Parts: sequence; C-alpha cells; structure tokens
Amino acid sequence: MVTTLVRLSALVGSRLLDPSGEPIGSVDDMVVWLAEGTYPPVTGALVKMGGSEVFVPSGHLGRLHEGSLALSAERDGFDPFQRRPGEVLLRRDVLGHKLIHIGAHNRPRLVRAADIDLTDIDGTWRVAGIDAARRRWTLHRHSSADEHPFFVDWADLEPFVGHVPTSRLRLRTRRLAQLYPADIADLVEAASPAEGEEILEAVGENEALEADVFEELDQEHQLEMVAKRSDSEVASLLDNMAPDDAADLLSEIDQDRREPILSHMAAGRRQRLASLLGYNPQTAGGLMIPDGVCVPTDATVKEALDRLRADTEGPDTLDTVYLVSTDGKLAGAVRLRELLRADAGDSLDGIAHSDPPRVRSSADVAEVTLAMTDYNLSTLAVVDEGDRIIGVVTVDDVLELLVPDAWRRRAEADAG
Repeated sequence: MVTTLVRLSALVGSRLLDPSGEPIGSVDDMVVWLAEGTYPPVTGALVKMGGSEVFVPSGHLGRLHEGSLALSAERDGFDPFQRRPGEVLLRRDVLGHKLIHIGAHNRPRLVRAADIDLTDIDGTWRVAGIDAARRRWTLHRHSSADEHPFFVDWADLEPFVGHVPTSRLRLRTRRLAQLYPADIADLVEAASPAEGEEILEAVGENEALEADVFEELDQEHQLEMVAKRSDSEVASLLDNMAPDDAADLLSEIDQDRREPILSHMAAGRRQRLASLLGYNPQTAGGLMIPDGVCVPTDATVKEALDRLRADTEGPDTLDTVYLVSTDGKLAGAVRLRELLRADAGDSLDGIAHSDPPRVRSSADVAEVTLAMTDYNLSTLAVVDEGDRIIGVVTVDDVLELLVPDAWRRRAEADAG
C-alpha cells in the first residue's frame, strides 16, 4: 500500500547531498526500468556534478525527499549515463507526455503526465503513478477552462515509448488486445500521428485485431494511415477487413493506387471487392456484406448450425441462416434462436419463415432502416432483380450511418 509519495517535480532541480549533508550537485532526472506487470523500479539518478552530468546508481542513493536527494555512501566518482534496454528517463521521456489510461470501469483514454509520483515499496523506490492532467470543459465544450490533476495508479497505465531510443520498449499488445476495437480506434484518433502509429504497430501483431480497429477509424485517419503503407501492406489489411468496410476504404483511396493494391489480392477477394465498388455506399448494395450464411432448402438444423460455426469471417451480428432454392432464389430464413430450440435432425423448411423481409441492392438507407425496424432484424437480406440473395446488411453498419456526428463530439468531450 502506498503511504508516502515523492513528486518528480520536487526532485528535479533539487540538491544532491553527500552523506554528511553537504550539497555536491543537483538532480536532473530519475531513471527507471520498465517491465511488464510491475511498478517501475528506480535504477538511478542523472545528476549534474562539477559541470558534468553523471549517473548515480540506485544502490548509492539514500532516501528520496522532496527538495533533496542524498548519497548513501562516499564515492570518488560516477560514470556518464548510458541508457540500458528498458530504461526510461522520467523527466525527458514521461513527464508532460501522454499515456493510455486503461481503467477497470471506464473507457480507455489518453491522459497527460502533469507529474510523476514515486514511493518506497519494500525498500525499493518505484513509480507509483502519475498526476494526470484532465481537461475541465466549459459549458459549451468548445475549449477547456483549465486542467486539474488526479492520481492514476501506474498499474492502470500504458506509456508511449516509441520516442525512447531503445528497441525493447513498446506498447504491450496483450494489454491493448483486451480492449474493444472501437476503444482502440478512439485512442488512435485522439493521439498524435506518431502515437497513433505506435498503437497500430502494437495491435498489428494481431492482423485480425488491426483490421477490426481500422474498420472503426474515421475516414480521415484511415487514409492517413494507409498513405504510410505499401500497396502490399494495404492489400493485406483489406484482406482482413469485412468486405463492405474494405470496399468503402478502397473507394476513398486514390484511383491510381486501387489497381496496384487489388493486384496483391487473391482473385476471389479482388472480384468481390470490385463488385462492391459498383454500388452507391448509401444503398443496401453499398452497406451489405456479400457473404450471408446460406443453405439448401432441404438442409437440417444440424447442417445449418454447422454452417454458422464454419463462418469465421462473418460479423458477430450475423444471426440468420437463409434458405436458397436450386436456382439461387431466397426461399426462407431461420434465426439462430429458432435453430437452438429445434432438434438437430429437423428439416429447416418446417421452421423457416418462407417469405423473409428483403430489399433490392438499390434500396436507400431509409428503406433499409425501416425494414430492419419493422421486422426487428439484426440482418436483412439483399436480393437482385431475380430475387437471388447477393448479400446481407447488418444492424451495426446501419447504426454507424445513423449516428449524428454531434453525438460523437459530445461523447468525446465527456470522455475528456
């Protein structure tokens, strides 16, 4: 339990005392070692002594006090500082910089380290947390009236370390992977370009997660990140995105880059994206994913459930199996809850809705929304002129279009 906190701001610039209490220099910075799952221990201090800057190892430091730092024993001299892997300078690398606050009951957000708090834990001085600067918003939320600090435990923080000159330091992928893609996207959008790249680089170790985050980014940030990637890297990213989101992003990329990007994709994926590009993004064709879960009309409940389990690329909201006739026409639909209530050997045509709601690919957002609202649907079938199913619209994509920008700005202001 933390009982005494020493602020970094009260140490930097303070006097360095010899064991007898005589001043021999001044403190310039504190050095700590970052390691996963622990409060960073102090490995030493950078001090100005006799016109030079030297490193005093933690074993030669006495107790830390606000306003002074004492040596524990006499020593003839100290060596210049050479950064070792994992070491961070608190004043230069952390103070005033942004960190990711991952609280247990709040959405993750960026906070600025207005100060850094050190404490003695079992005889070792460690970073206990930061005094984070948080904006206090005015009534109209156009600007901040001022900033007020609050303590954040280091266990709830993830520091940006891309600017630190040591290759072993990086954001922890496993920690970020515990967040929702939408929350990670919010962090990227709130961060500086360099910080945003650092977040995406960390989640990029998981290609599926990176694609999910990219789908949640606003168009401006998507294009900014894509501009920094090669054609093959963009193709790999699009391969892991939902087809409708991939097509939307591809449609915004400069025309002269589209073909080179598509050339790096497998023929099947390339054809599907090319077909989606032909639809207006504000219509059912532009909103749909081209892969609904479809089975023949004589399929059983077990076969339908097996088909749902095998669909690893479909969205989480895909909860309906569609029946198609031998000529590809939409012949029925069964929701997941109905499948779970039925016996495995039952035939689908006995429990299916024989005339499920559907829209043409040219249907506008209003028609799609009304159909999904009237029939309480999370997925809506899209058919062509011959009533052949060509895709499905999911409710999350409709909601994305309907949420006003003003609501997002208000939510961002409340979070700040």
